[in-house]
Order: sequence, then C-alpha cells, then structure tokens
Amino acid sequence: MLSSKKKYIVNSNSGIKAQIQFADQKQEFNKRPTKIGRRSLSRSISQSSTDSYSSAASYTDSSDDETSPRDKQQKSSKGSSDFCVKNIKQAEFGRREIEIAEQEMPALMALRKRAQGEKPLAGAKIVGCTHITAQTAVLMETLGALGAQCRWAACNIYSTLNEVAAALAESGFPVFAWKGESEDDFWWCIDRCVNVEGWQPNMILDDGGDLTHWIYKKYPNMFKKIKGIVEESVTGVHRLYQLSKAGKLCVPAMNVNDSVTKQKFDNLYCCRESILDGLKRTTDMMFGGKQVVVCGYGEVGKGCCAALKAMGSIVYVTEIDPICALQACMDGFRLVKLNEVIRQVDIVITCTGNKNVVTREHLDRMKNSCIVCNMGHSNTEIDVASLRTPELTWERVRSQVDHVIWPDGKRIVLLAEGRLLNLSCSTVPTFVLSITATTQALALIELYNAPEGRYKQDVYLLPKKMDEYVASLHLPTFDAHLTELTDEQAKYLGLNKNGPFKPNYYRY
Repeated sequence: MLSSKKKYIVNSNSGIKAQIQFADQKQEFNKRPTKIGRRSLSRSISQSSTDSYSSAASYTDSSDDETSPRDKQQKSSKGSSDFCVKNIKQAEFGRREIEIAEQEMPALMALRKRAQGEKPLAGAKIVGCTHITAQTAVLMETLGALGAQCRWAACNIYSTLNEVAAALAESGFPVFAWKGESEDDFWWCIDRCVNVEGWQPNMILDDGGDLTHWIYKKYPNMFKKIKGIVEESVTGVHRLYQLSKAGKLCVPAMNVNDSVTKQKFDNLYCCRESILDGLKRTTDMMFGGKQVVVCGYGEVGKGCCAALKAMGSIVYVTEIDPICALQACMDGFRLVKLNEVIRQVDIVITCTGNKNVVTREHLDRMKNSCIVCNMGHSNTEIDVASLRTPELTWERVRSQVDHVIWPDGKRIVLLAEGRLLNLSCSTVPTFVLSITATTQALALIELYNAPEGRYKQDVYLLPKKMDEYVASLHLPTFDAHLTELTDEQAKYLGLNKNGPFKPNYYRY
C-alpha cells in the first residue's frame, strides 16, 4: 500500500488548556467558510470530540465523493431536505444494517411493543448528539415510536456510519452527520440540529457534553423549555458536575454513565471485546507475548486488561486510585508507573478520561513500532498535539493508522489520532449497546414525565428500579429464569418482592 508523508508545523498559539472545561466557541455559521477552510488542519475547540489537527477528508474512503455533504443538494424519496448526510442513496444498505441490529437489541424492541399505545414521549422534542451507528439508529427509531420528535448530530467525527445516517434521513429523521467531518462541520451539524425555525427541543440526549455546551453558549434561553439532560459519558458527566458545582446547571440532568447497567455492561463487557477488534483491524498484530500497559483500571480498563490477558499478553496497569490499584493487583496485574515500563512495552492503551496521561516525554521514550491508542471517550489522554512538530514526519498507512517517525528512524503507530479506538476503528457488540440504549430511553421517559419538583437543577443517577428493569428485559435472550422471593423471605430481608433488591450504596 502506498503511503503519503507529511510534516506538520505547530502554531505557537495552540496550547492545550490546563483544565477540562468548556471552551468558548468563536466561529459563526452565518458566514459559510470555503471548502478548503473546512478541511484545513486547525486547532480544535472541543476537547472531547474534535481535539486534533486532523484533515477530515483524509480518513474517508478514496472511492467516496470528495464533495462536502454541506455543498450537496439532496432530498429523500419523500421530498425532505432537512438533513445532511454523505449520500442519501446509501439508505437501503443502511436500513439492512439497522434491521440486523434490531435482532440483538431485545429490550428496545420490547419497549416499542409495551409502550406503543401509551406513547410516554408524546410531545417530547429530543435533540441528540451521540455516535450514529446502527445501534443508535434503533434507539432513535424507538424514541420515535414512543412519540418523540428527534433531531440528531454525531458526537465523534469518525464514528458515523454513512449508510445508517442515510437510512435515518430517508425515514424522516433530521440527521446531520457523516464520517470524516472537520471540526467546523462538527459544530455546524450541531447548530443545524438546534437552530431551526418552528422547532425547539425540550429534552437533550448527549454523549460527551458538546451539545449541552453549544446550547449553553449559543442559545441559553432554550433551557427555559428544556425539561432535562441525559448524559452517558464520563467526560459529559464531568462537565455536568462542573456546571452544577458552579451553580450554572439550570435543568435536571440524569447521569447514565454511572448507572449499574452502563458501567458494568457497556464499559466492562463491551470494551473487553471491542479492544481486541480495534487493535486487530488496524494493526493485524498477534497479542500473545506482547507487553501492554493499560492506563486506568476502571470498568473500561478492567475489560481491556481481561481481554489482553486472555490472549496471552503481559499486562501492566497504571492507576491513581488505591482501591482500583488493589483490584488490579488482586486480578494478577503488575501495578507500575508509566515511566517504569514505557521503554519496553509494545502497546500503550489509555482508559482514564483524564488529560495528558501520555505526554511527549513518554512518546519520545517509546520503543520502535510501539502502538498507542485510547479507549476513553475524551481524546485528551494522549498528547497528540505535541507530535505536530517540524522534526517529526507523519506517514498515513491506512485508515485511522498513522506512523509518526522521529529523525533517527524510530516510529510509533498512532491509532485514530488518539480518539476512541473501538468506535473509530471497529465495531462494538450490539447486545451490550442495547443495554445502554434502553437505559438512555428510560432516563428520557423518567425526566420527561416526572412531576414538577421531583428533580431539581442537579445531576441524578438513574433510579435503581429502572436499572433492574433494563437488566430484566435482556434476560429472556439467554432463556434465563429469575428466582422469586417468597413473602416470608421478602419480609426477612425487608424488601419488596418486585425490587429494588439492592440499596443505592451497593457495589455490584
């Protein structure tokens, strides 16, 4: 495969901010930039979704039409043009992908049947910013079946499946997303979802906090009619707690990320499978005998470590939390500082949700051909910006794979420019996403229908009863049969026979 080499020069004014906070968005969209401007290498504004000097067009397939979707005039078969996707003609292929995903998302399909008559989201106008995949398409169509109107943008510039976005647009969903957006495209798409005449959202479904941030910065008056925010990522939840602490959170918010069904199933089991898929697709490597350091031993780190250990890798762990550190030790992993092993490891994986976990100093000391990737939502964990210097050469090897070459010939293999590996470079298990999507749907239903005063302007966890309900909807897939408490047993334990079965402080 032929590869192209580039040298990047860093703008001296493009430093990374010292704190994870909302950045002021200075671009205005009433003046359309030129096509070149939209694809130029420029400093990102959002630290969670577009933080890099990326050329968006560079990761689209070479056979794709190079014309920006923003410059195309497209209409669905019903005559609608309220969308912006790569190619509306891919809708039929995308519809087949959605139908396949439905087979592995039993809970959402059950919700459609159970709530079809009730329409618990009738009147809801949901604006969403998530990964746009076949699985999230099933969620969107479920929300529509429950009575909601939806407008959607992508939370990641590389994870959108173009054919799925086309299928949603063909079905009447206003979707503004395509794989390989530039940072300007990213914010333009969000703005098109929010800023539309005759339609105002009353619910927000966010993944990373960029949508919430945009509304706060550009359209703060919209929050007068918004009933609540549902957020599913570590980064987005962190931003919500920052707003709450500063007294700036003006609507209730539901923290889906820390619900049991999200933490234990999406973060743990999903990453346990998808880490191998992402690494294999991008590098074709064998894992047996490789030395790997995993930064962070939360649920994501636990999943990554378990998978790599099972494949025969020698796994090291870095941690700041003594409890997670002790868990890693008890699970058979050696706890180290990154500096202690950085010269010898073959793979570095970040899973912390923090920033500058892997710095330029670490990158300089890595061995030749070391693979560097990120499994956290935020792409601030690896200091990719520090690699955009004149003395380093970037060589694009394949989609989402870059060789960064030092003057002495040493190179590292950087995956997805430090963005989320599994959704940028591979796929994730549909069944696990069914659990997360069902949790999101129930959180939206709860916030939308909650009587006034139940939730104040704060961040809340999903009620335990709903977590248990999400789990119960997935058990029939395994032909699983729950044991029921007798009246005597329930009285002895002080529980309701129908749950919740654990107190809020219980750690699963």
